[in-house]
Amino acid sequence: MDAGKHFLQLTPPSLKDNTATMDRLGKALRRITGAWCQVPVGRLWPFAQVVRAAGHQVTATLAPGPAGLVLVRVEPGDTTGQAIPAEVLARAAEVPARLWGQEGLGVALDIGSTHLQATLHDLSDGRELAKGTRLNPQTAVGADILTRILAAATPEGLARMQGMLLDATSQIVNEMCASAGRSPREVRGLVGAGNTTMTHFFLGLDAQSICREPYIPVANRPSPFFCADIGLQLAPEAVAWLLPNVGSYFGGDLVAGIVAADLHRREEVAILVDVGTNAEVVLGNRDWLVACAGAAGPALEGGVAKTGILAQPGAVEGVRIDPVTRKLTLKIIPNPDGSTPLPKGLCGSGLLQLLAQLYLARIMDMRGKLIPDHARITQTDEGPGFVVVWAEESATGQDIVISEVEIDILLRSKAAMYTILRTVVLEVGLDFSDLSAFYVAGAFGNVIDPDTAITLGMLPDLPRERFVPLGNSSLKGCQRLLLEPHTRPEVEAVVERLTYLELNVNQALMNRFSAARFIPHTDHARFPSVPIFHA
Repeated sequence: MDAGKHFLQLTPPSLKDNTATMDRLGKALRRITGAWCQVPVGRLWPFAQVVRAAGHQVTATLAPGPAGLVLVRVEPGDTTGQAIPAEVLARAAEVPARLWGQEGLGVALDIGSTHLQATLHDLSDGRELAKGTRLNPQTAVGADILTRILAAATPEGLARMQGMLLDATSQIVNEMCASAGRSPREVRGLVGAGNTTMTHFFLGLDAQSICREPYIPVANRPSPFFCADIGLQLAPEAVAWLLPNVGSYFGGDLVAGIVAADLHRREEVAILVDVGTNAEVVLGNRDWLVACAGAAGPALEGGVAKTGILAQPGAVEGVRIDPVTRKLTLKIIPNPDGSTPLPKGLCGSGLLQLLAQLYLARIMDMRGKLIPDHARITQTDEGPGFVVVWAEESATGQDIVISEVEIDILLRSKAAMYTILRTVVLEVGLDFSDLSAFYVAGAFGNVIDPDTAITLGMLPDLPRERFVPLGNSSLKGCQRLLLEPHTRPEVEAVVERLTYLELNVNQALMNRFSAARFIPHTDHARFPSVPIFHA
């Protein structure tokens, strides 16, 4: 055991090495001790501040703790000749000796940037006792992550952002326990996952450097911690573990997705796609994993097309057009009481299905141009458009129209999606046909019809049985790890062997994107199941 003081001259961060500050320190200590040390959750940000202010030349003090070495102090410069005060050594008790056992209750928590979702479990048998969800209160500050980071630029702002998440978590836990006839004081374990910024906010870590070059988080690998240390009042000595992040733009929610899909245990190669603000992709098997992310989701979230809205009562979620009569049939999300409201817009699945049906009914060509021989073709301020719902049948009292400009935006989004997928597969020398399974996570995975996505050229033309919707893969991964806490080392090892692929904007990538902007693609041989229609 290498307890005591160690003077470290760390390599400063750069765009080529954006290791999180505390992970950089932890890796240097691991080279000395042979193992990762634990860091008390309340010390992460103060220690990181010292490392950064000292130009990455610091003395780290390690003390034996209940489950291995604990980092108890970080000082600027070389202080190895100075004694270690007893009160500093006592900090080793600030970390838990172990995770939870098989008694009491446990909580799995997806810390989403839009919604928090959770489940309550009996740890003795794994039974799910209750579900809970709540709008992330930070959305009142800003819908996008950058606005929230800027709002947390001061200690007071950061405390506010953390408080919002912790209050919402406490409310969800209290509601779930009440529903199950149990008490929050019975909750002994919590596993959570979110993107890198949400993880920082949940732990009260400064997030300002995440969005500034060279994009360095405070910590990507937080140690398990006592829930009470961040203000969650659960069982005495209740322990929480937040899944590790990989970098500023690849969070613990994707790591949880890897667990949910069993990618890290599969012998055959498979792929996992999670579409939100970005399209995040993981490819690999038990021997290797490659990940990347790129912008492909915004147009599918209801914020780009004028007719686009979030999935809610009144949103058109499905469209069918009879290829002979060209008559439209709409599927509308019902009201909570089961009644069908008048349509007021299209959600992401509805928009995609509309485009695919327009193409299959020969109302729109492969370029996304509308054919002017249909009664629903109209002229808008942005050129030709297609009337999905007439004014007298809509909740808005106005025609619900999609224009060619909006269609082009959606085709760009689907092209970006396909380009990301094709690029990551090509980078490892594979083809789509080599994939044994294609996991689609998130709400997108629940609502997207593979036939629709393939018709548009958004997803590869594979046998349909290979497509597997995962739903909330972040929550599912957390549920599994809550009930299998002994697999924590395996999951953390997964993160260490995961390679993050930067999608540099080069000519080859741009050529792939340009080719993918057509329906389904300029190279129709890639989509043999999709009929050809030029115009």
